[in-house]
Amino acid sequence: MPFLISFVPCDRCSGNGGIELDSAHSGVDALIQLEQSPPDLLLLDTATADIDGYEVTRRIRRNAELPFFPIMLVADHNHASVVKGLALGANDVIRPTVKKRELFARIQSMLKLKHSIDEQIRINQQHEDFIASLTHDLRTPLIAADHMLHLLRRGTFGKTLPEMRDSLEQVVQSNQTLLEMVDTLLEIYQYEAGCKNLHFHKVDLWELSQSVVRELTPLAMTKGLALNLTLVGTTDETSLWVRGDRLELRRLLTNLVGNAIRYTDSGSVELRLQYITRDSPENSSILLEVEDTGIGIAPEEQEFLFERFRQGNHHRRGNGLGLYHSHQIVQAHHGTIEVESEAGKGTLFVIRFDLFQE
Repeated sequence: MPFLISFVPCDRCSGNGGIELDSAHSGVDALIQLEQSPPDLLLLDTATADIDGYEVTRRIRRNAELPFFPIMLVADHNHASVVKGLALGANDVIRPTVKKRELFARIQSMLKLKHSIDEQIRINQQHEDFIASLTHDLRTPLIAADHMLHLLRRGTFGKTLPEMRDSLEQVVQSNQTLLEMVDTLLEIYQYEAGCKNLHFHKVDLWELSQSVVRELTPLAMTKGLALNLTLVGTTDETSLWVRGDRLELRRLLTNLVGNAIRYTDSGSVELRLQYITRDSPENSSILLEVEDTGIGIAPEEQEFLFERFRQGNHHRRGNGLGLYHSHQIVQAHHGTIEVESEAGKGTLFVIRFDLFQE
């Protein structure tokens, strides 16, 4: 018989040490009860009348709508039973002949586990809510400041003194950097909170790459850099389609190419696309490479390159979020991203996506 165990306030205790006990007559009844009122712990006999405890455990762990609670299975204490129970998601497997004191101790241990996980979930939720609120509250005044600064720069409120123009440009640039950082933080938060809405469609990577290169060419030209887009091998641009969110893929390309330009003082930045054929068209993929002749990345820094707020020892402007965000975008599209670099000799990022199939 399944037993559903919950914490209760001390003023409602009836000699059970703050534990309230409920029972179900079968495995199906237990599933119905816990969906209506999830317990803090489920003590479950594997030999239930209708469906066995293993199946009940499997259904619980496959139900994403249920909060976490420990499951203790009562089963013959042999190797196969223990392995099967734990593999299906049980947290403990105990013998039918377990002594009362041991059983109570195990229950208390599982309830402490439940309390610890609930507390961690609560803290994580507070953290996510704080980040969402902070980014929203910061973004509004930054947008307003950006608007006012552009009006000042255009002379809407009167001519700007020559000696003030350089300082004004620095303020405009700093404000834009802050706004970009807040926007990126908000994007990262949405990915981590699982509330990022992606709209997957057939995306032409070649056309998208051309658009990004056109947009960033003026930035490269101000530094005297060549920004090139090429097809590798016998690749036909009409075959470079992926299934993805066009806006997010654009952010990915802009992040990688923009970073390459930022950290390159001379030479070039190359964006290359290639169609990779494997054993069958279904297993083919698209390779996207961004290579620069810039300052490079030291080996000890490459290990942490895709972590949040990780910046190299290059002493250049950045917030340590761009590559972390890029990694999130690639993962959301079921792709891979790798880096090859040597300090002082440039960097190569290699991204692989599955080919779009009709």
